[in-house]
Amino acid sequence: MALSFCGDDRGSNAYSVEKGVLDNGCFVDALNLVPHVFLLFITFPILFIGWGSQSSKVQIHHNTWLHFPGHNLRWILTFTLLFVHVCEIAEGIVSNTQMESNHLHLFMPALMGFIAATTSVVYYHNIETANFPKLLLALFIYWILAFITKMIKLWKFAEASLGVKELRFCITALLVVLYGLLMAVEINVIRVRKYVFFANPQRVKPPEDLQDLGVRFLQPFVNLLSKATYWWMNPLIIGAHKRPIELKKIGKLPIAMRALTNYLRLKDSYEEQRQNTEDPEKSPSIWKSMYRAFGGPILLSSTFRYMADLLGFAGPLCISGIVEHLDNSTEIDRTNKTGNMTLGVYFMSSTELLQNTSVLAVLLFLALVLQRTFLQASYYVTIETGINLRGALLAMIYNKILRLSTSNMSMGEMTLGQINNLVAIETNQLMWFLFLCPNLWAMPVQIIMGVILLYYLLGDSALIGAGVILLLAPVQYLIATKLADTQKSTLDYSTDRLKKTTEILKGIKLLKLYAWENIFCDRVEDTRGKELTSLKTFALYTSMSIFMNAAIPIAAVLATFVTHAYIEEVRLSPAKAFASLALFHILVTPLFLLSTVVRFAVKALVSVQKLSEFLQSDEIGDDSWRNGDMSMSLEIGKKYKYHGDTKAINRKGRYRMDNYEQPMRRQLRPTETEDVAVQVNDGFFTWGSNLSTLSDINIRIPTGQLTMIVGQVGCGKSSLLLAMLGEMQTISGKVFWSNKNRYSVAYATQKSWLLNATVEENITFGSPFNKQRYKEVIDACSLQPDIDLLPFGDQTEIGERGINLSGGQRQRICVARALYQNTNIVFLDDPFSALDIHLSDHLMQEGILKFLQDDKRTVVLVTHKLQYLIHADWIIAMKDGSVLREGTLKDIQTHDVELYEHWKTLMNRQDQELEKETELESQTTLERKTLRRAFYSREAKNQIDDEDEEEEVEEDDDDNMSTTTSRRSKIPWKMCCRYLSSGGFLMVFLMVSSKLAKHSVMVAIDYWLAAWTSSNPHNQSLADSFVNATNYTKNYDATQIAEHRSYVPVFIILCGAGIALCLITSLTVEFLGVAAATNLHHNLLNKIIHAPIRFFDVTPLGQILNRFSADTNIIDQHIPPTLESLTRSTLLCLSAIGVIAFVTPAFLIALVPLAVAFYFIQKYFRVASKDLQDLDDSTQLPLLCHFSETAEGLTTIRAFRHEARFKQRMLELTDTNNTAYLFLSAANRWLEVRTDYLGAVIVLTAAVAAIWTSSQSGLVGLGLTYALTVTNYLNWVVRNLADLEVQMAAVKKVNSFLSTESENYEGSMDVSQVPEDWPQHGEIKIHDLCVRYDSMLKPVLKHVNAHINPGQKVGICGRTGSGKSSLSLAFFNMVDVFEGKIVIDGIDICKLPLQTLRSRLSIILQDPVLFSGSIRLNLDPERTCTDDRLWEALEIAQLKNMVKALPGGLDAVVTEGGENFSVGQRQLFCLARAFVRKSSILIMDEATASIDMATENILQKVVMTAFADRTVVTIAHRVHTILTADLVIVMKRGSIMEYGKPEILMEQEDGLFASIVKADM
Repeated sequence: MALSFCGDDRGSNAYSVEKGVLDNGCFVDALNLVPHVFLLFITFPILFIGWGSQSSKVQIHHNTWLHFPGHNLRWILTFTLLFVHVCEIAEGIVSNTQMESNHLHLFMPALMGFIAATTSVVYYHNIETANFPKLLLALFIYWILAFITKMIKLWKFAEASLGVKELRFCITALLVVLYGLLMAVEINVIRVRKYVFFANPQRVKPPEDLQDLGVRFLQPFVNLLSKATYWWMNPLIIGAHKRPIELKKIGKLPIAMRALTNYLRLKDSYEEQRQNTEDPEKSPSIWKSMYRAFGGPILLSSTFRYMADLLGFAGPLCISGIVEHLDNSTEIDRTNKTGNMTLGVYFMSSTELLQNTSVLAVLLFLALVLQRTFLQASYYVTIETGINLRGALLAMIYNKILRLSTSNMSMGEMTLGQINNLVAIETNQLMWFLFLCPNLWAMPVQIIMGVILLYYLLGDSALIGAGVILLLAPVQYLIATKLADTQKSTLDYSTDRLKKTTEILKGIKLLKLYAWENIFCDRVEDTRGKELTSLKTFALYTSMSIFMNAAIPIAAVLATFVTHAYIEEVRLSPAKAFASLALFHILVTPLFLLSTVVRFAVKALVSVQKLSEFLQSDEIGDDSWRNGDMSMSLEIGKKYKYHGDTKAINRKGRYRMDNYEQPMRRQLRPTETEDVAVQVNDGFFTWGSNLSTLSDINIRIPTGQLTMIVGQVGCGKSSLLLAMLGEMQTISGKVFWSNKNRYSVAYATQKSWLLNATVEENITFGSPFNKQRYKEVIDACSLQPDIDLLPFGDQTEIGERGINLSGGQRQRICVARALYQNTNIVFLDDPFSALDIHLSDHLMQEGILKFLQDDKRTVVLVTHKLQYLIHADWIIAMKDGSVLREGTLKDIQTHDVELYEHWKTLMNRQDQELEKETELESQTTLERKTLRRAFYSREAKNQIDDEDEEEEVEEDDDDNMSTTTSRRSKIPWKMCCRYLSSGGFLMVFLMVSSKLAKHSVMVAIDYWLAAWTSSNPHNQSLADSFVNATNYTKNYDATQIAEHRSYVPVFIILCGAGIALCLITSLTVEFLGVAAATNLHHNLLNKIIHAPIRFFDVTPLGQILNRFSADTNIIDQHIPPTLESLTRSTLLCLSAIGVIAFVTPAFLIALVPLAVAFYFIQKYFRVASKDLQDLDDSTQLPLLCHFSETAEGLTTIRAFRHEARFKQRMLELTDTNNTAYLFLSAANRWLEVRTDYLGAVIVLTAAVAAIWTSSQSGLVGLGLTYALTVTNYLNWVVRNLADLEVQMAAVKKVNSFLSTESENYEGSMDVSQVPEDWPQHGEIKIHDLCVRYDSMLKPVLKHVNAHINPGQKVGICGRTGSGKSSLSLAFFNMVDVFEGKIVIDGIDICKLPLQTLRSRLSIILQDPVLFSGSIRLNLDPERTCTDDRLWEALEIAQLKNMVKALPGGLDAVVTEGGENFSVGQRQLFCLARAFVRKSSILIMDEATASIDMATENILQKVVMTAFADRTVVTIAHRVHTILTADLVIVMKRGSIMEYGKPEILMEQEDGLFASIVKADM
């Protein structure tokens, strides 16, 4: 069999050209070779030279990525061309098998054509990259030549009267069309770019996005192939392995995807509707505007989706073809050549080609690849559109927030919660709806198509199977809705549990000292119990949903095949059986998803409803100055910038209290408007309920002077400021601003509002930073000492997510912001309310009188402190929403004596308070102290923290790449084991065994089906049986029917077992999850509550709470489904590969490279996905915070006129988050395309292996059906692995806390050995005591010796940090006593069980702690005392009358942290609590530090009377409280310096005690 080009059949002279050259078919084919060879010869050298020069500049920057006109069309045409070439090759080879000798000319030109087409596209891509269009001429010539040669061939075929029936004729015709179109594309490029034959070729610039190097998201700019396979993401995903992906790496969004662009699109279509409707009341529909703005991409995506779905059906059909022809191929003999021999060669019909199994295998492969590509493209387009929509909606909501009327916010029509929900939930719901909406119209079509095909394969019985599926779909929907409800209730319980946990952690010191931790622990466990019940319901529904999903196809298959066996006369062939099996698999997914999609659609309707209500709500009125001439005002802003330095006259003379005379000023003439900054005429203002809050307001604010507004609480002072700012609704009247003033008003609200930013950013608030001015402002507000305490000075983050500051500190920062701004007018709304007297004086003198007035700025000050009235240039006194008086202090003194006298008495009272306050340790120092304590403990923590957050730091600190990379790609197996083991051994065993059993049964069902369908009665070949079908039916006697049906019972049993096992597995996994969650939370809570107090000093509260909130939530709800999905998809893939290997062992050889490829894909993807997920999470938080911040600080932002800056910030934050999300979804697409292609290769290899080894047809069907399922599940394996890895981090964090040491609760004595009434007397002996907080730290008490007799009152004093508090903790064994001992009434306390020791002593702590619940719970949580005892305790603490007045008496409600009582009252409750426990030893730790004088006197009295016979140890801050004590211990640096009676110690002039007392007096 020689390989001759034209073949050498007997009796044909292949090379003769007697009939004319073109009439020799072989010559025409040879002619077709010419263009292909020409192209290869021309392009190869160019490409090689090009590649050579390119390798020097490795990364061509992407601004060179221009697309020539017709770019996408060219790629699509070229791909079609390649496909047609493949068909041509196949047709040639198959025809060749029908000839006597090899005719190379049948397939050789086609092969060359394929190579040439591939080259053309590579060549084109390189030219485009280099932007050198002149070289395209080569392609142009190629298309023309190819077109001409193919035309000749087609013409010759037509002459030989060949028609559409012959396949080769069709292929040639197609090629002619394609070459013609490509020629047209090429001409178009010449026309547009004018690169040849024209004098001036057109210069082009890359798209504007790519000139900006920040854009790293290249999907819109790369060529079609790279778009389809996400090739451009390779560097990013593979690079993630070496170093983590940061925000810098993902760059900016392309312009078309930015929130601003999309906002404008959405807003335009929204506004357009508003203009077009006749009815102004009717609100524009958001749906319509969404469709107008984003309808195009959604249609595109749906088109892709339809293509993918239709291609999806190619799979089952190809399988049925392959299986059928495997059977028949052996029988069809070469004798019956039906083809026709024209032009000396064989022409075949189209159907004949499709009967060739190898051709079918290749077609199956191509169909799969295309289907997957289209599917991913559809997903990508919807996701991109969804993200665009979300950006647009967020911008729309934000713009609306900035225009919301204040009354809406304050009257509670629009709460902050609602706004946060709009941002966090509703926009995401809509985004998700967009992701899923193509499914809404694609799925019904898919289902209908599937049912039609099934009917075509199986007849009526198919309808029964489809019926089963359809009947169970509503059940799915029901379960889905139930799931959503359960999730809600779970959420409620978990918030409740969190609240209780937070309380415990905040009051942990008190709970430990009173030995109450177990009682409160049980309260949490109670709530947790309810939450777990809810979780179990959730688990049940989830497992039902998973069960339905797995069981429906089995049930459908069972119903179908059994009925088929009994109804139909015809036997079931393997081809039909496996095609229908594959179809059932395809049908299940849309049905399962449909319930989800419908649920999302319902949610989306609700969300849109809420959104449109929000967008319709009231807006703030547009006053004239709001849209005044901005440019002019800007100049004014500049003019007034740098007046800070010019100091005006020193006004020290004005502070003499006795002189109410005002210093001489130019007399004000009301006519001179320049001197009035703001004027209100006949103003009636309301907060929206049409009742005027402010009525009949006529006031003026003089320019450059200090105006004070005074009046009782609730008389409308703050409202007056807001009315002037235009925040209130005006009923009538007018507010006039003198033209140059209203650019922006510096405004400090009463309720301080901080941005989540650094201290410096909060103060400068977007103004340029001026060092000297900044320093002056900070001094005026005396913020320096507070800033020094912060860990990073004024660069420390404060606000919602930053560090918590106290009220006074927050308020001073807000005032500083108002002072720093360079505005003509400053409004201060009660800036002194949270400040103590020293600070407010300082602020008044330095800040308001000096700093502001020296700048000649107009100041309006609302205040309650009447002693400052003498500084005012103008006073407005208000009462009940109207102005009582207006004028200078002198006017009021002369005209309204009554008011003036009233003020005077008030002022005197304030003066007395002032004196009293100076005695007390001021509130500010206390605040600073708490801050200092917080940071002191935090620093110690920081070292531990860093290690906890990162993985355990490698032992040897060599930071070589290999260790970090290996660490980043490892799967946390250890944590998985930890998680599973907390679920309990039995559950794990059950899960594993049931999973394995289930998958074995699934394989068994399909194997049985294969055996059943392949069983041939009497071994009669199927081909004959079809031929003789007519005579055969008569003899199709009972025995064969019986034999055929004998397979049914086993099939039914297997299916039943499969369904049962589905139920069992889904239940075990979910309940394993619940068990693990139960155990982990229980252990975590117990460990933390019993941890030593030191643990709480060094671990930030937020970190502990995170374990209870976020991490517990992940363990509760996210890990079980991920685990289920992961095990299911892994086992499916493994069982499929097993089946294929069993059918065709040759497949195992191909498996090795595939496995390697898969390993690398998943390894790279997991790391990148984790980074991108972190980025997405970390960019989402600032965005949500920005929204809630804006909503809280609306009035301030609007007064300052900073709307534009905040909008800009919002757009930046949205874009950053959207970029991260886009990259995350693109990475998912990257993975799915890769795994899908791998799956397609698996199908191809399986099919080819089966065809070559020609195994039994039933088994081949089985193998191919399984290979098809692999494509669906491969990517799930990787995605679930990646998710599980992220979620296991939560287990890891929880686990790190489980290793903390507990306190030693046991003690060496037994409880029974301790006398019931110990300590009877209260005698304390301290013997050589040494104490430290931790074995690592230095001792805080060194060799302390003391002896306290029963009933003595002992005072301990000393400077801060001298070890006073440590001594009090030592009595309770809260600290590490490593030497010496404390003996109380003859028992060494270190030997006692902790519970016993702590329950017999009582202590009053420095900070009063109350828990939410009832008063009874706070006094006596153990419920051991009678009510009389509790009332008695309350009476001693002077609280009885107050508690009696409360509704419910002892059962009155205490809110969280006791906020509904004042600090003094809380302290008294703590005293009562100590008294309820009738112990003979009471320890008071600086109990009077936060109480006013009156309460403190009460306390002292009580201690003297009620505790007369008990031992009282007072740790004093202010020495005068212990001057009456029986014994004083003075401590310094952890040891006792002086010890004795106070009188004796006072006499030692140079003694420490004497010096402390002197300093304190």
